[in-house]
Amino acid sequence: MSHPLLNKLNDLIKKYHLYAFKDVIIFMVILLAFHVLWKIFVTDILAVDFIRNSAHWLAGVVYETSKWFFHVTGMNVIAFDQIKIFNSMHDNVFFYAETNGYVYVNLSCSGLKQFYQWFFLMLLYPGPWKHKLWFIPLGLIIIHIVNVFRIIGMVVVTMNIPEHWDFMHDYVMRPFFYVVMFFLWVWWNEKIYLKSKKAKETAKS
Repeated sequence: MSHPLLNKLNDLIKKYHLYAFKDVIIFMVILLAFHVLWKIFVTDILAVDFIRNSAHWLAGVVYETSKWFFHVTGMNVIAFDQIKIFNSMHDNVFFYAETNGYVYVNLSCSGLKQFYQWFFLMLLYPGPWKHKLWFIPLGLIIIHIVNVFRIIGMVVVTMNIPEHWDFMHDYVMRPFFYVVMFFLWVWWNEKIYLKSKKAKETAKS
């Protein structure tokens, strides 16, 4: 039996045609809940060998792909697979001598969190599994490409406007992940899920 409050909420949604708004709320709740849980349990999550090794491997892939891009474009960036900076060893480092700037591709830059975030978003959000089987991997590939260009973008910031590095990292590049996920979700919701739902309703009637 439905709860009276839920019935009122559904009536309100139907009356004012707030279906899209409801879907956006579901998207935001799933994404935000995962973000909070990851932040709380990140130490425990990365303590799992498989996850930590996956993050290391993925960070290496992002680093190598970015390094290839700098090589092909002839950008004056020095890449270090490992280097000691301020008495600490760092892996996957890009160095730009003119500004003495460094960009590290560490575990948090691997994109692994966003991979899991996307996977669980699609796992929890409704829709036909026959389409999820190809749409989830497609989303992961797009997120990975975005992450590579995020690292490239941060190196370009280091080269040209290093004084704005923190702002670009925290308020431009990092949120861009979620902008991409949002448009991927809109694609799923509008072009696949709702069309599939409408087709089923038509078939029933």
